[in-house]
Amino acid sequence: MQNDYEIAPGKILKVFSAEETSEIEKSWMNIFCKNKQGSNTKAYKWHIFSGGGYPSVDGEAAKEEYKIQSAAKFVVLPNDGENAVLTDCLPRACCLSDYYVFPLNMAWVMAFTHEDGWLGPYFAKHQNYNALNKDNFMQIKKDQQKSEAKKKGWL
Repeated sequence: MQNDYEIAPGKILKVFSAEETSEIEKSWMNIFCKNKQGSNTKAYKWHIFSGGGYPSVDGEAAKEEYKIQSAAKFVVLPNDGENAVLTDCLPRACCLSDYYVFPLNMAWVMAFTHEDGWLGPYFAKHQNYNALNKDNFMQIKKDQQKSEAKKKGWL
């Protein structure tokens, strides 16, 4: 399955199937959009943030928070139902106008909007952010150790 996404830096490791994308979206909605009252999340999931339905920071504060996040891999979930992708680097640029970036464990999310500068972007943390983010750092460390072992011919 192909896509025409332009995401930088890094490379696309996987294009999720429509079924996998649907499951990712359901999981995301269960975490960040439990209380959808007053938010038109059918049009744009990021309305949960702009409407105050889930705690987040926006604008420059969101961009600064996003820049310091780390994980081994990142999901890019388009708002419009296209297939999600998995990438190996924190995306700094993407050709989509409304999309969400988060690690596989959904410790946090960055919601990029077509209203950037007026509404968004938005950065939100999972309720269990600290524990989940610790897991992300541990996975990065494991991946680095594995890479070093391969370089030394141990694997």
